[in-house]
Amino acid sequence: MTADPKCPKCNSEHSYQDRNLWICPECGNEWGAKAEAEGDEGAAAAFVVKDAHGKVLQDGDSVTVIKDLKVKGSSAVVKVGTKVKGIRLIESDDGHNIGCKIEGFGAMNLKSEFIKKS
Repeated sequence: MTADPKCPKCNSEHSYQDRNLWICPECGNEWGAKAEAEGDEGAAAAFVVKDAHGKVLQDGDSVTVIKDLKVKGSSAVVKVGTKVKGIRLIESDDGHNIGCKIEGFGAMNLKSEFIKKS
């Protein structure tokens, strides 16, 4: 049996795997199999998310929506100027690379081309 890897952020031994991510329940850090193989710096350098104006985004940033966005499966619309706090960068095949919670809507994923860093 292979030992689970330690968290690269807090060095906790209590990490667990969820699909292709490793998760640390103590600090909330998530890292992929790529980060484990290449080292955490190699994976971080390969995955860069920029907003509509070219500014680099990081986990925990606050952003503002720059275009009315229809919510899939609903008649609701996220209006221009809506502020979103504490974003989380995610790797996705469909182009939605920001995970967040929007007040009044709940958890959703956004595309970085429709937001700007606050």
